Amino acid sequence: MTPANASPVFEQVSIIDLIRYGGSRFAAAGLTFGHSYDNALDEATQLVLHALHLPHDLSPVYGASRVTGEELAAVLALFERRISERIPAAYLTGEAWFAGLSFKSDPRALVPRSPIAELIESGFEPWLGGREVERVLDLCTGSGCIAIATAHHHPNWDVTGADINDDALALAAENKARLHADNVTLRKSDLFDQLDGEVYDLIVTNPPYVTHAETDALPPEYAHEPELGLRAGDDGLDLALRILRDAPAHLSEHGLLVCEVGEAERALVELLPELPLAWVEFKVGQMGIFVAERADLVEHHDRIRQLADTRG
Repeated sequence: MTPANASPVFEQVSIIDLIRYGGSRFAAAGLTFGHSYDNALDEATQLVLHALHLPHDLSPVYGASRVTGEELAAVLALFERRISERIPAAYLTGEAWFAGLSFKSDPRALVPRSPIAELIESGFEPWLGGREVERVLDLCTGSGCIAIATAHHHPNWDVTGADINDDALALAAENKARLHADNVTLRKSDLFDQLDGEVYDLIVTNPPYVTHAETDALPPEYAHEPELGLRAGDDGLDLALRILRDAPAHLSEHGLLVCEVGEAERALVELLPELPLAWVEFKVGQMGIFVAERADLVEHHDRIRQLADTRG
């Protein structure tokens, strides 16, 4: 600790030096990325700026700034935890950015990272086609990131975030307060089971969709996240099929369902080749997210129900 009456000791190390060093260490350690950031340098940047109490969008002009001995020690300590404990960077910093907003992030819920953020920022267009939206449901809300970001970008919408997990809902409540999301209501529900009679114009959901085999083989970083938010049966569709079955009863006449199934996309198409699903193309390509019209879910309800009912 530097005495109050002494000048801080500056090391011959710059911010950009630390970022480069962290990237090299992370790559050499064989870390896995995918929790908000997808590469070693971006994660090193996140940790360095957090340790230095600097904004995440700091101008590159400050990259050559030298750090103090205390600052250097704080950064290196975060690097060591990331490497030795394999904790996702967002859990180390307690923060994840989603749809332009800063969310509190900790092991009570998955780290916010869904490409649905891009849909939120675009107003869910062209998929909504200009149709009027008053009520929105975010099913399996977790940290609340989809519900709260939707409410932030669309303040005239009444948004509900529902989840079965009390810990996740507590984190979502903290994020609601953090971001002053007064048009968000949080509900405890096992999918639609506790939402009887509730009807929405838009249902958005990022349910668990990782297969048993894939969950068992995930890198150590994912062990810090709640397994309840990942595991979804032999083909990853245990929850998605229930959602497809029950969504029509909770969608208005011209309502829309947006659902993320990730790598389970292929299994879903094989099970329901006749169901017209629009697979969303994002800036980085297709990401396993489909859009379904209520009318199509009603038309194919018998087959969907048959498949979903076998899942329990």
